[in-house]
Amino acid sequence: QVQLVESGGGLVQTGGSLRLSCAASGRTFSSYAMGWFRQAPGKEREFVAAISRNGGRTYYADSVKGRFTISRDNAKNTVYLQMNSLKPEDTAVYYCAATPDNSGLYSHTRYDYWGQGTQVTVSS
Repeated sequence: QVQLVESGGGLVQTGGSLRLSCAASGRTFSSYAMGWFRQAPGKEREFVAAISRNGGRTYYADSVKGRFTISRDNAKNTVYLQMNSLKPEDTAVYYCAATPDNSGLYSHTRYDYWGQGTQVTVSS
């Protein structure tokens, strides 16, 4: 069982930055690949970024590539999402998720555990 708690969301202007954190409970954090997804009102949940168990591989949606960076600190049981050059279309609730799988990380169906989400709002 893994419990995930996101933090770091908020209101920021276009072009600004935010760093999201996701703290995981349990002693087996390094056994899970981690992902970030987002959901805007009226839209489906979409993949943002993912990172392998040891942090050696990262994956990004085309819409955030070059602007967002996912990282993890297994000693702190935490995964991060650094978001730069934010745009109004990045506005959404952001969720972190955990999976014991180390492939197919683009699909939300791979993930077994989810956080409650944190709101990110980018004003124009």
